[in-house]
This record gives sequence, structure tokens and C-alpha cells, in this order.
Amino acid sequence: MNENKKALIAHLSMFGACAGWGLMAPVGKEAMTHGFDGLSMVTFRVVGACVLFWLASLFAKKEHVPTKDKLMFIGAALFGLVCNQCCYTMGLSITSPINASIVTTSMPIFAMLLAALILKEPITSKKAIGVLMGCSGALILILTSAAHASDKVGDIRGDVLCLFAQFSFALYLSLFNPLIRRYNVFTINKYMFSWATLMLLPFTFCHVQDVVSQPIPARTWWEVAYVVVVGTFLCYILTMIGQRTLRPTVVSVYNYVQPIVSVAASLLMGIGVMKPTHALAVALVFSGVWLVTKSKSRKDLEEEKRKSGK
Repeated sequence: MNENKKALIAHLSMFGACAGWGLMAPVGKEAMTHGFDGLSMVTFRVVGACVLFWLASLFAKKEHVPTKDKLMFIGAALFGLVCNQCCYTMGLSITSPINASIVTTSMPIFAMLLAALILKEPITSKKAIGVLMGCSGALILILTSAAHASDKVGDIRGDVLCLFAQFSFALYLSLFNPLIRRYNVFTINKYMFSWATLMLLPFTFCHVQDVVSQPIPARTWWEVAYVVVVGTFLCYILTMIGQRTLRPTVVSVYNYVQPIVSVAASLLMGIGVMKPTHALAVALVFSGVWLVTKSKSRKDLEEEKRKSGK
């Protein structure tokens, strides 16, 4: 396969993944207003993806995982899946899909702050300005939600939960970066989703039984299937394909596709309302994330220093 074709496949994969995640917000919101709730949705998402990744791993390259790493996947599952998906899904159930998707773009800002604290990455002036702009956007969004408290405009409780979900995932990336680099996506996710299932199911099984025992429209089941199969399983695989070829800065730019798709779908479905404050929040968050992803890492600075010392 030539480089141009490989790059095209990578770009299409990243676009597909982010578009799939963007559509997941309004689709999941619809399901959680017609039979499901946040707790039952996240349970189906975690357990369903666990089954799919184990089935897919049967056809993937086999990798030996020592017991120490299997146990480390417990922590990875806690922050990367349980806290992340529970907070996001529960937040989405009580706020608007537009707000949830805008908040999702703040993850690179949290990643930068945690990388500075944990991995000792430098905080440049560009990063600092980016964080300030991103935080301002998030604050505008939360204050707007506090004033309106509507499932179409937003709800401060849901916004904060979605914000904490991004923090949790950024913490997972910072703490478990060496672990997740050692294995392929099928190995990583089959263990992470397995541990997440074991953590979640004992507390949610009875609740889920009560929910599914009630009459649920066929359309809702299709929406849940989309969240599990496309929004979780397929999007993770597409992201892996893109990340193998594209630079991290290019990958991060595709994060902006999510709120665009989510806003468009929410407005078309009539389950979201776009206000001027949303547009301002989008502009601030996007600009902040762009500055953070464009700023130089510790590796870049060390490389520049090495070259200038010659």
C-alpha cells in the first residue's frame, strides 16, 4: 500500500471515529428519554463492548500479558472506563447533547495539565493561554446551564459530570500511558472492559433488570445498539487505525468533528437548542485546545536545545 493511500485511510478512519462519537451524544440522549436511563445505558455499553472485544480478539494477534499488567488494567479500567463512561453517560442523561459534546473537547487541556504534574511536561505560555481560554469556555457553558436548567439547553449537574469524565480519561492517559503502548487495541480493551464489567455489573444488574423488564420501543433498542457497536466498539478500532499513521497533533484536530456532528444532529432531531453563548463557548474551547495541541512538548524543546547546542 502506497503512502498516499495509507494516509487517506487514516484520515477517513479518524473522521469516521469522531463523527461516530459526535452522533452518539444525540442518539444516546434519545435512548435515555424513551425507556433507558444513564445507569442502564452505561452498563449495556461496557458489557456489550466487553463481549465484542473478546470476540474480535479471537481473530487478532495473540499477545502474552503478564499478571502484573493484567492487574494494572484494573486501575486503567477504573479511570479510563468506569469513571469516564459512567460520568459522561449519566451527565448526558440530564444535560443537552450539545453541551456534552462541547465539554468533550476539553480533554486535551486536562491531559496537558496532568502531563505537567505527572510526566513533568513543560507548561509554555501558549499552553497557559490555551488552558485559560478553554476554562473560560467551559465556565460560560456551565453558567448558561445553571441559568436555564433544561435538557435542551443544558443542566449544570450534567455539564460537571461530563467535565469530570474528561478529567478521568486524561488521568488514565497520564498514569497508564506506558501500559497502553505495550499492547494492541484488542488486548487493551478486552482486559479493560472485562475489569470494568466486574466493577460495574454487581451494582447495576438488578437496576438494569428492572429497566429492561418494562416495555421499550424497538427504536430505543436500535439506538442502544448504535452506542455499543458503533459509538464504543467500532470507533475505538477506527481511532487505532488513524493513530498508527497520523501525528498526534493531526489526530487531536479531528476532536473538533464531534461537537459539529452532535450539534447538527441535535438540532435536526429537535433535542437541542443552540444559543449565542454556546457558540462563544465553542470558539473559546476550540481555540484553547488548538493552542494546547500546537504548543511544544518536552521532547520538542529538548530536541531544539540539542540542535542549537551543536
